[in-house]
Amino acid sequence: MTQTPNIPPIIESDDREYRDTGVPSTVAVAGHPLHPLLVTFPIAFLTAVLATDLAYWFTQDAFWARVSIWLIGAGILTGVIAAITGMLDFLKITRVRQHSAGWIHMVGNVVALGLSLINFGLRWGNVTGAVVPVGLILSLIVAAALGITGWFGAELVYRHKVAVIGYGPNERP
Repeated sequence: MTQTPNIPPIIESDDREYRDTGVPSTVAVAGHPLHPLLVTFPIAFLTAVLATDLAYWFTQDAFWARVSIWLIGAGILTGVIAAITGMLDFLKITRVRQHSAGWIHMVGNVVALGLSLINFGLRWGNVTGAVVPVGLILSLIVAAALGITGWFGAELVYRHKVAVIGYGPNERP
């Protein structure tokens, strides 16, 4: 049940991890990990940019272009905060670095934030002119990247039991 046949190394399973109680996050309040909580904000902001860019493209209403740049700014700001908590777990929890899911999650999110910075820079001072086609393409790539990295983040939590309340066999206090 825990083995995923014919798909390694994208999805890795380890029966020992499946059966242990997990590895707690190194950035937590009262045992509750902060990274999974914080990532909801940049994901929401940066994927919503695709919708507002499409709304601008179809309506040509500058309101939607202004909403997009605000969403990108909010996504970058909250993304950096989420990235700090995620990077602390990445550096301090060995299990995260042992799986391709940890690396794909981290690298993909760095790429998504980098592309969002480029998207923001292109729009600065040219809010409506930078939406179609470059801004729209960048927002599409970022939304797709976040979907992929979100999948791998869930792999870390649900398959590898990272950032859960409990201690694995090698992490007991």
